[in-house]
Amino acid sequence: MTVDAVNRGQAALSPTARVEDAFRRIAEVDRPEVWITLRPAEDVHADAVAVQARLDAGEHLPLAGKVVAVKDNIDVAGLPTSAACPEFAYLPDVTASAVRRLVDQGAVVLGKTNLDQFATGLVGTRSPYGAVRCSWDPERVSGGSSSGSAVAVALGIADIGIGTDTAGSGRVPAAFNGLVGIKATLGVIPADGVVPACVDYDCVTVFATELDTAVTAARIMSGPATADPRSRAWPSDVRLAAPAHARVAIPTEANLALLTPEYRAAFADTVASLTDRGFAVEAVDISPLLDAARLLYDGAVVAERYTAVGQFLDTAPAGADPVVTAIVESARKPAGHEFAADLDTLTRVKAQTRDLLAGFDGLLLPTTTEHPTIAAVQADPIGINRRMGTYTNFCNLLDMAAVAVPGVPTAAGEPFGVMFVVPAFADQVAVDLAARLLGAPAPTLVEEGVELAVFGAHLRGQPLHFQLEDIGARYVDTVTTTDAYRLTALDTTPPKPGLVRRGPGAGSPISGELFRVSAAGLGSFLAALPAPMALTSVELSDGRAVVGFSCTHDAVDGATDITEFGSWVAYAREYFLTARR
Repeated sequence: MTVDAVNRGQAALSPTARVEDAFRRIAEVDRPEVWITLRPAEDVHADAVAVQARLDAGEHLPLAGKVVAVKDNIDVAGLPTSAACPEFAYLPDVTASAVRRLVDQGAVVLGKTNLDQFATGLVGTRSPYGAVRCSWDPERVSGGSSSGSAVAVALGIADIGIGTDTAGSGRVPAAFNGLVGIKATLGVIPADGVVPACVDYDCVTVFATELDTAVTAARIMSGPATADPRSRAWPSDVRLAAPAHARVAIPTEANLALLTPEYRAAFADTVASLTDRGFAVEAVDISPLLDAARLLYDGAVVAERYTAVGQFLDTAPAGADPVVTAIVESARKPAGHEFAADLDTLTRVKAQTRDLLAGFDGLLLPTTTEHPTIAAVQADPIGINRRMGTYTNFCNLLDMAAVAVPGVPTAAGEPFGVMFVVPAFADQVAVDLAARLLGAPAPTLVEEGVELAVFGAHLRGQPLHFQLEDIGARYVDTVTTTDAYRLTALDTTPPKPGLVRRGPGAGSPISGELFRVSAAGLGSFLAALPAPMALTSVELSDGRAVVGFSCTHDAVDGATDITEFGSWVAYAREYFLTARR
């Protein structure tokens, strides 16, 4: 049975049936290296029974029937947190905010998964609990450091894998195992209860087989938490959608020099599929980003790794991985002035990146350079790992977000992963771009904003719709007003209608479209609104009142009443047909 078939079979299972299926799958695949702590089946089943009881009581639980695998550097109350080092293990009393939010919405935790020790590595082999093997080829690495969480999802054991990402750990395993990986903007998903790697650049991440499941989990986990002083809210000007005709940057050929031939061909095929889907694509030189990426390990920023666990590793615990120890030990060397210089460099590169990607909706990158065997990594643990982070290491340093998804497979049919990388807080744009590449509906990650009803020139396909796209507005649905409104054709350029409320029964239902816009976007929109247009409360036929376009009453004096057409689009179609005759 394929993993896809397993996932389809799990889709409609009850919480208890899904737990039973998960443990059956654990026995079938026989991958003990995935887990550091697997909860007793009876305890997990009891949690599922409790979720079912909540459903029976009428609660809406969007994650009911979903099981979760949690990386073992993230706290779950009552389960040891080891960060893949037995001597480091402790028993937390409090569950990390991100995981607690999933459980509150009906998810059930299966256990804690294996990882590259102290989240230091992109390979999944640096653990005394064993190397986590790739889900489809046990000779190859699974990707790290969030190896166990990714493989648990890829094998159909878990629906949601929770990892962390400092250098690419929430993305590289997604690429190797054919998964979706979401690395949100720094701080959007709180990181309290996470054993730090580089505390200023650590993110909690999500793996799933489908974009919708991954986005749902990320949305639920998002939002500030008092326990995490670095957590962040979506800003008032957050972009809520990618434009209909997206423009995407890709690296130049020189930037792709480290890709294997197989991966280079797969990336070219993926780019070609973008153009087939209507994307505008242009190559740009991303050398400044790739240079910045080296600072994560080769610069003074690595000192944060020593701050996190250096003193513990100085005690020479028996379970310490020698490669991890060497990396962390080297992180004690940078001086304070070197750290300050690196921070200045990153600030300058952030500005360069804004200029470089201005006018683009996102940057498409290969997730990693190659898919090595476990034996190759054991022979060259530093060199291969360094190459694998070429396209991922800069992301958190430059405060960017990324959505990793499967691209076009290699010629041999093996998984190949790509990422849409976007500026901070443009996460929803990255989700929308990824959905288009996958040919899937675009799920909602960011639920902020104000609903805005439009009835004329701002409708999709109309001449002023670009103004909504400019502020990142998201289409929600078609709507109609109550019968209290009349519609007139105003004498403006470009032509537009005027919607006026006359009172219940004094008009007819008028069709329009509903969008969600950011609060700041709505404010800038209102500030630029020309007379005689206005924004006011508009009553919809379903009983809601939303912000909508109207116009002043004096503007419709002498204007042509077009209420009978029921919409501006219907009138415009008839008007222009008549004009051509």
